[in-house]
Amino acid sequence: MSTEIGVEQEYVSMLYARLDGLRADSGARLARTLRETSSSPTAMTHRDAETAHHSAALAQYGAVENGLCFGRLDFADGGRGYIGRLGLFDESGDHEPLLMDWRAPASRPFYLATAASPDGVRRRRHIRTSRRRVTAVDDEVLDLTAGRDAHEGVTGEAALLSALNASRTGRMSDIVETIQAEQDEIIRSALNGVLVVQGGPGTGKTAVALHRAAFLLYTHREQLSRRGVLVIGPNATFLKYIGQVLPSLGETGVLLQTVGELYPGERGVRPEPARAAEIKGRLDAVEALRRAVRDRQVVPDEPMTLVVEREELTLDGPTVLAAQERARRSRKPHNAARPLFAEAVVAALTRQEAERLGADFLEEGDLADIRRELAADDEVRAAIEELWPLLTPQTLLSDLYACPDRLAVAFPDLREDERALLLRSPRLGWTAADAPLLDEAAELLGVDDRLERARAEQRRRDEQDYAQGVLDILQLEDEADPDILTAYDLIDASRLAERNDEEDHRTAAERAAADRDWTFGHVIVDEAQELSAMAWRVLMRRCPSRSMTLVGDVAQTGDLAGATAWSDVLGPYVEDRWRQTELTVNYRTPAEVMAVAASVLAELGTSLTPPSSVRETGADPWRVRTTDLAGTVAALAAEGSAHPGTLAVLVPESLVDQVGKAVAARLPDAAIGEHPELESQVAVLTVRQSKGLEFDGVLLVEPARVVAESPRGRNDLYVALTRATQRLGVVHTEPVPEALSAIAER
Repeated sequence: MSTEIGVEQEYVSMLYARLDGLRADSGARLARTLRETSSSPTAMTHRDAETAHHSAALAQYGAVENGLCFGRLDFADGGRGYIGRLGLFDESGDHEPLLMDWRAPASRPFYLATAASPDGVRRRRHIRTSRRRVTAVDDEVLDLTAGRDAHEGVTGEAALLSALNASRTGRMSDIVETIQAEQDEIIRSALNGVLVVQGGPGTGKTAVALHRAAFLLYTHREQLSRRGVLVIGPNATFLKYIGQVLPSLGETGVLLQTVGELYPGERGVRPEPARAAEIKGRLDAVEALRRAVRDRQVVPDEPMTLVVEREELTLDGPTVLAAQERARRSRKPHNAARPLFAEAVVAALTRQEAERLGADFLEEGDLADIRRELAADDEVRAAIEELWPLLTPQTLLSDLYACPDRLAVAFPDLREDERALLLRSPRLGWTAADAPLLDEAAELLGVDDRLERARAEQRRRDEQDYAQGVLDILQLEDEADPDILTAYDLIDASRLAERNDEEDHRTAAERAAADRDWTFGHVIVDEAQELSAMAWRVLMRRCPSRSMTLVGDVAQTGDLAGATAWSDVLGPYVEDRWRQTELTVNYRTPAEVMAVAASVLAELGTSLTPPSSVRETGADPWRVRTTDLAGTVAALAAEGSAHPGTLAVLVPESLVDQVGKAVAARLPDAAIGEHPELESQVAVLTVRQSKGLEFDGVLLVEPARVVAESPRGRNDLYVALTRATQRLGVVHTEPVPEALSAIAER
């Protein structure tokens, strides 16, 4: 084995030498670019583009520093190929591949070849490294003799178990070294259409989704680099947890967001009752917002008297109603239809004024002057604003939530106590459930962009006038010699102004984050079962091509507004034109813990089968019953912190403060509650906050209260039990749920 390590070390050293050459080249090019001092628009544009290109290259090379090469294929015909996180070629000769990118078609046998179907592979070698040093090699000889003893469904078992048993760091890492066949099939699935990946806890759904993003960007680079890829995660902590995966795979142009960030410029992070979020998540909210918008289109109960130029004009109900109907017939959104309403109101007032002055004696020019004066009058403009106000989504929702009467109009079918859940001060921030409503309101309100278009036209004229001035100065300087070509001979003012326009050098992800009308080339949703019907409306607007990957587990649905069946989610948008696959192997949760979780799954009454754990740890779950809950948990957390890796103390919502203070008193570096520091060894979290995360050890506190306090209590209990990769302990004062009663007392 030491000889084989030496051989691989020599090759890996050569690969890193090649990488260093590429990195030095990009670094030198970047330095030269930054040294440019020209301030001309063309040079600045070139510098920005070059800087972005070389910075991205350096980031990619740095991302693979700790694991450039991780595999080798020895083929039956005597050939050999090395597999790595990116591709490297020998530029000294015929551009022979020194290292194959794991996403390349030629790399597939590394993940799919088996003894029964070797795909031309004689031996597969897994190479483990620590930074630039090879530490171990594990070989799989794919002949029938070796195949009989192979672990069914698992390739690279030694490398896989080594990765699974490694201590967690608080950050998710990529799995390119240990991708299994069922995962590879999903990662390389076709781009088009909606793919649902149903998988129990620990089956690698998140890792598969992220590696699929990297694969799609590699395979469909031209298409997706323009439109971008959107990844939706359940919370900010989760996005921080997975944030290093795609950069480590060489991809930095993916937009990672939560549902609460889907409306540009706003972040929905304020907590709210689960029942309120569920009401906002129903499709009924679409009609509620339509009623809320129409409620702002006012018909006065009594005629309005307007004093214009010391003369009184009257706006009565029928006149206003007729103007509203004219605007609504256009089928334009509220703000876009407002000019039509204003035009109809001004026309009615013009007729009144004309009749007062004597319509028979007025010419069309006189009537036009009257219309222009009325349209500019402050009192007329104020009346129009009162009757058909210009609204933003934020204003519409804030006013709605702050007024019981407006809520009663918008949500007539809700009980009074349900509407009371939606009442709040306009000064409070937005919740995650508000973001889809803001987006829906934007659809209903639209934009009156006439003023912005006029401003843009004025900017264009100003820039053209400036360019003309520059050309005039250059002409004066050059007119002394008639044989010399002047600027006038080469370019005119309009073309010069266009060349001076500032280009947008933001990435597709950065532009998409700021643009509500952006449509993505592909959308990936993790914990997709948690999204409300209103959130799905937003995502479908963001991806009209319906190129989507949805990963989740309906057995883990915790939100009241979440899904219990994928057909309910997708039926309204693609009917039955979607495909589903399932991950069945549990790589995270050891068999000892999964046996307990399977009992909870059985109580949920679903038809889902618990995933099969790929390993045992020999550490059986245990429980402790106590009368001093906070003190016992703090002592056990301190004891657990002596083990390598991370520890999560999962508590009911009502116990976060009590248990958190006790743990922090014993362990000052512990992270408590919302948005914990993932680098902390010990974190006190609710089950919802732990969703999508994993820890070496889990200490579950008062499971009966977890069930009682949550609208989907057993689903949350199932989630809590399956966060552990090594050890599980339970601390309680109340009797535990029946499914946990078989856990031995410590």
